[in-house]
Amino acid sequence: MIEKGGAGMIDIHTHILPGIDDGAADWEHSIGLARAAAAEGITGIVATPHHYDGKYTNDAVIVRELTIELNNKLTELDIPLKIQTGQEIRAHSEFLSNWQSGKLLPMGDSSYVLIEMPSSQIPRSMEQIVYELRLLGVRAVIAHPERNAEVVQNPDRLAELVELGAYAQVTTHSLLGGFGRGIEKASWTLCRRGLIHIVSSDAHNLEWRGFRLKDAYERVEAELGPAWRRYFERNAQAIWNGRELTDQPALAQPSAKAAGWSKLKSLFGK
Repeated sequence: MIEKGGAGMIDIHTHILPGIDDGAADWEHSIGLARAAAAEGITGIVATPHHYDGKYTNDAVIVRELTIELNNKLTELDIPLKIQTGQEIRAHSEFLSNWQSGKLLPMGDSSYVLIEMPSSQIPRSMEQIVYELRLLGVRAVIAHPERNAEVVQNPDRLAELVELGAYAQVTTHSLLGGFGRGIEKASWTLCRRGLIHIVSSDAHNLEWRGFRLKDAYERVEAELGPAWRRYFERNAQAIWNGRELTDQPALAQPSAKAAGWSKLKSLFGK
């Protein structure tokens, strides 16, 4: 049982475990990511290596073993960070049977599971997966829907999944323009429609896919108001501690500063 998180930030989507997907290449990179997270004020991370995505298969046993080893190394190095187990599981036809057989991991000790859709479309099986998981007392958290072409074209498709009981997680780099202007715009559209429930880094490496969680929360506060920053922060804490997510605040009018920033960006196309 992992010690529960304190007052620091929680990141529920990362690729910090070494050598098992396209995230941290080895222990040196994994520890480097951990140091960077702690320096930013992150106190808890859920390790979510890719699983069933056609390239990587990281079964529950492997993830648990590496998470224990990483936590031991962090303790030895006096890095103030705790890691919980998880997987970023691609939606697939055997999802429900694999879940019931114990091959798939929730995030930490919670009843939330991180699900990835392909970038081109929403799989036909998504509605059934979300609905059936809900019947089992499990809540689907959809990873970075702002990077899914069908969601970008028609946000109502994501709204339908949320109605069925799914939550959605936006990536810090998406909010900050790291994946381009189109994805940045889509991210804020989804946020303003109340279709995003958690902000996380999807950190892979220190070079160009780090955490930037603090930067993203500051941007959320500027664009949507402090109540939404608290909402996203508390939801990450809730998943870490295995609790219910909080109710969404009302969408505030953008501050003069945020409105001015948005106007400048629209004028200059950035």
